[in-house]
Amino acid sequence: MKLTKKSHACVRLEKDGRVLVLDPGGFSEPDAAVGAEAILITHEHGDHFDENRLRAALAADPAAEIWTLKSVADQLTAAFPGRVHTVGHGDTFTAAGFDVQVHGELHAVIHPDIPRITNVGYLIDGGRVFHPGDALTVPDHPVETLMLPVMAPWNKISEVIDYVREVKPQRAYDIHDALLTDLARPIYDNQIGALGGTDHQRLAPGDWADV
Repeated sequence: MKLTKKSHACVRLEKDGRVLVLDPGGFSEPDAAVGAEAILITHEHGDHFDENRLRAALAADPAAEIWTLKSVADQLTAAFPGRVHTVGHGDTFTAAGFDVQVHGELHAVIHPDIPRITNVGYLIDGGRVFHPGDALTVPDHPVETLMLPVMAPWNKISEVIDYVREVKPQRAYDIHDALLTDLARPIYDNQIGALGGTDHQRLAPGDWADV
C-alpha cells in the first residue's frame, strides 16, 4: 500500500491501482480528492470536509463514492443519490478494494463550553493504517501505521505522546499539522520520538511511504 501525505489531515492510499482518500478538507490541496474512487470523511469541520471540493470530485467522476457520518452525508446525499454512505462506530465496509472498520463516536473536547460533534476514525485493511480524525480513539485492534494528530486546538503534546503509547503502533506519521510552525516541528519530533515508544516520522505534503 502506498501512503501519500497531503496537507494537514488528508491522506491518500493506493493499492492495486485503486485510490482511497481520507479528509480532503479546506487546508488540503484543491485537487486532493481528484482521482479517488473512494473518499472517507471523519467529521464536518472545514479542515477535514470541504463541500465544494467533494461536489467537484463527485461530479468529475461518476464512479466516485463517499463514506462518512450523518452530519456530512446529509449535505451531499440529495445531490448524489446512492453515492454517499452513512457510517458509524462498529460498521465495516469495502471501499475501492480497501477493507474499512469504523471506530469512535465523538470529536475530542475543544472546551467544555463548546458542544461536541460526532467524529469517526477509519481502520484500513485490518490495521495497516488508522486515521482517527479529531479524536484520540484507540481501536480494539493492533495498528501498524497510526496517522497521528500532532497539533490542534483540542490537544497538547503530553496527550499525543500518551496516545501513541496506548495505541502502540509499529510507526506513526504526523497529520493535523498545518498549524504547527517549522520552528516548533523539531520539538514535537524529538519529544514524540523519544517518549512515544514507536517509530515516529513526518512526511511533508506530497511525500509518500510504503506501508
